[in-house]
Amino acid sequence: MPYIHIQITREGVTADQKAELISRTTTMMVEVLRKDPATTFVVIEEVDTDNWGIAGKTVTELRRLAKRPPGVE
Repeated sequence: MPYIHIQITREGVTADQKAELISRTTTMMVEVLRKDPATTFVVIEEVDTDNWGIAGKTVTELRRLAKRPPGVE
């Protein structure tokens, strides 16, 4: 009984995109591991960018910094 937990930042992922992630992930488990799709669980968790950190900074801050012109701090 596979349980797949997908975590993504909360940045406007649509219901259709989530449905495709669930469908393709289930298909992958069937094709690669021969798992029964009826017992394959996929959970998508959206995490606010303030709660996701990379290299000591929140994703919110990293996104803000990426929008700045070069040389501006």
